[in-house]
Order: sequence, then structure tokens, then C-alpha cells
Amino acid sequence: MKVLVYLSLVIFSVELYAQDTTIIVKEIQQYQAELNAEFANPDTTILEKNVFESFRQLEFYPIDLAYYVQAKLVRTPNEKPFLMPTTTDRLPEYVKYGELHFQIDTLDLVLDVFQNTKPKEEYKNNLFLPFTDWTSGDGSYGGGRYIDLLIPESDTLFIDFNKAYNPYCAYNKNYSCPIPPKQNDLPIRMEAGVKDFK
Repeated sequence: MKVLVYLSLVIFSVELYAQDTTIIVKEIQQYQAELNAEFANPDTTILEKNVFESFRQLEFYPIDLAYYVQAKLVRTPNEKPFLMPTTTDRLPEYVKYGELHFQIDTLDLVLDVFQNTKPKEEYKNNLFLPFTDWTSGDGSYGGGRYIDLLIPESDTLFIDFNKAYNPYCAYNKNYSCPIPPKQNDLPIRMEAGVKDFK
């Protein structure tokens, strides 16, 4: 009887995991579709006219849930605001909100995560995660990529590198884009998210 109960629990857990992963994959697919739609729409695209005319779709790394990771958020409330360097003379003000500690392939990794000090009302709970990795300039955009996060109520959150996106500068040099800080250079090939735009 105990064996049957144990097996039932295992099967139930596997089914729940399968459902969860299916939902996550669908969310990533939807995100990618929405990003492509934004670029393909003449009213929302950031592409220059000559590039837009030949645009078909963005290229992404294959979806891989190994890059969907749970991270421990260590808040750093005593940080001072600073002016973040960009690809132009623009210097937006950010503050380090905390550190994200996580693992990929048993490798312990840490990324600093930031918050804009003067966000629009709809972005007041957003966090900004800029990073580079060993694919930067070798598969993904050389200037790094970004991930948007929401401030969690607890000290854990999920980072989905499958939703990593390029700065606007990767598509149009008329934009000003934050430069990922040196401490956010990951010693790993992060083969997830959007690829370099060619």
C-alpha cells in the first residue's frame, strides 16, 4: 500500500512538473512572438527604414529551460545612486538594488541587478539586469543583453535567460543604451534568448 501511495505521488509530481514546464515554454514562445510582432509593425518598430523593409524575424537560441533559473536575491539597501554609462553621452541614474545568486551547470554565478531612480509609474516595480557572457560578440550582440524583472516580495525570483533581449543599439545606432557593468560579465556561454542581429 505504501509503495502504491509513493508511486502515485511520484507520478503526480512528474505530471505537475510537465505542466509547469509546458506553461513556461509557452510563455517564452509568446514573448518571442510578441517581440517579432513589435519589430515587424511599422508603427512600433525601432528598425531604420532600409532595414525594416527586409526584416523577416529575429533569431533566437533554442528554448532551453536549463537557463530558467531560480535565484536568491540579496538586497543592498545602502547603495548610492550612480550615473550608468551608455553608448552616448546620456547618463541615466540607477541604483544597485541587490545581487542575484544562482547556479547553471553547477557553476555559482552572481549578477548585480539595478533599479532606475526615476522610473515611469508603470515601471516603479521593475528591475534592470544587464549582462554580457561568452557569447557576446560570438553569437549574441557584442554589447551585451538585458532582462527585465519584477521586484519580488520574497528573497527569491526566477531569471529566464530565454527572454534575454538586445539593446536597441543592436538594431539602430541612433539609440542610447546602457552598457553592462564589468562585474556582470558571466564566465559562461549563455546560449539562450535573442541572438545577434545581422
